[in-house]
Amino acid sequence: MVTNLNYLKMKKIMIAAVVVSTVLFSCKGEKKEKVVAKEEVKVEKTTMVNNVDLTNSVMTWKGTKPTGSHNGTVAFKSGGMIVEDNVLKGGEFVIDMNTIKNLDMEGSEGAGKIENHLKAPDFFDVEVYPTSKFVITSVLEVEGSLAVTGNLTIKDVTKSITIPASVSTVEGITTFKSELFNIDRADFNVKYGSKRWIEGLKDKFIDDLVEMSFTVVTK
Repeated sequence: MVTNLNYLKMKKIMIAAVVVSTVLFSCKGEKKEKVVAKEEVKVEKTTMVNNVDLTNSVMTWKGTKPTGSHNGTVAFKSGGMIVEDNVLKGGEFVIDMNTIKNLDMEGSEGAGKIENHLKAPDFFDVEVYPTSKFVITSVLEVEGSLAVTGNLTIKDVTKSITIPASVSTVEGITTFKSELFNIDRADFNVKYGSKRWIEGLKDKFIDDLVEMSFTVVTK
């Protein structure tokens, strides 16, 4: 007969497995569903180590519309990861929105126009909101896979999201790498071309879902 304590432990493990498998499964297909944006998780503010290699760390993005897509990168401004015995315990990554770069038209006049528009007041408004941020609040591991929950701040909105990721440490250097995931930009007050915010766009809309990924490497 299983004791109440053992039953509670088993139940907790089963719940964690369901959470992780749900996150990972939703990110395996060609068309990825958006990650669920929930209320911000309240956490105590702590002093974060500053150990991220800004040169080798990057955030990627991809946006789509009926006539095509654009993709690019954004650099990190600062960040830190707490890893103990090869286990991820926490992290905070500050994203420099002034470094938004378009790659599919790189070197062309069109790339500059796209970058300037993404930085403009009707999009990410980087003059007012020069940084975005992802703060890890919890990490669940089941069968070698991670479901990383964190507070994502874009513009004046902070939401809790859970993303699939992996962490590896080689010769003292730790790499945090998320799988591709989708956020709904409309959840973060990014309104340009959004059918949620603007009526009558017909085929002139831009998809609300933005595909992203993080690769963060320590020094």
